[in-house]
Amino acid sequence: MTLVDGVPVATPAATWASLAGRLSVDELVAVGDAIVRIPRMPGPFGWVLRPPLVTFEELDAVIRAGRRPGIIRLREARTLIRIGSASPKETELRLALTTGVALPTPVLDFDVYAGGAFLGCSEIAYPYYQVAVEYEGDYHRTDRLRWRKDIEKYQAYTEAGWRVVQITAEHLRQSGEPARRVRAALRQAGWWPRR
Repeated sequence: MTLVDGVPVATPAATWASLAGRLSVDELVAVGDAIVRIPRMPGPFGWVLRPPLVTFEELDAVIRAGRRPGIIRLREARTLIRIGSASPKETELRLALTTGVALPTPVLDFDVYAGGAFLGCSEIAYPYYQVAVEYEGDYHRTDRLRWRKDIEKYQAYTEAGWRVVQITAEHLRQSGEPARRVRAALRQAGWWPRR
């Protein structure tokens, strides 16, 4: 517990742990990703907007605190939480690309540069292969400014030799489809799975 304006409230870590009896592993990972996230402004002059709501050490402490409903799911989820996902769908996409598929480990929240120029920030990237993976939520389609900026960013990436894989909610609903698309882009970029 902690005090907020004199009122006792559960800490973010304790709240996360209390959800273990109700949420799936993937849902616990999404909540965990959200509370360890370090929001930032990307680019060469970017800065951290605020510290994370919780640290990995705090998550580990609530797991060690004792028995609780869903403790096995909580322990499994803790091994999958990463800093860098900005939304539950980004977490879902990351898990689709890292769980049970033979793909390289991606980098999250990656700033893309070419010739010293900042081109943009990608949710998921494979920098060595110059492959960026972008989750396209409906906002990216319905907000005219966001849509225009995305088109300009992807054009700049392409001109710099990057491949862009765009994933929608529909792709996420198709089992294996995000991994198939990313695997194809990585192979075009020269990656080959190890035997």
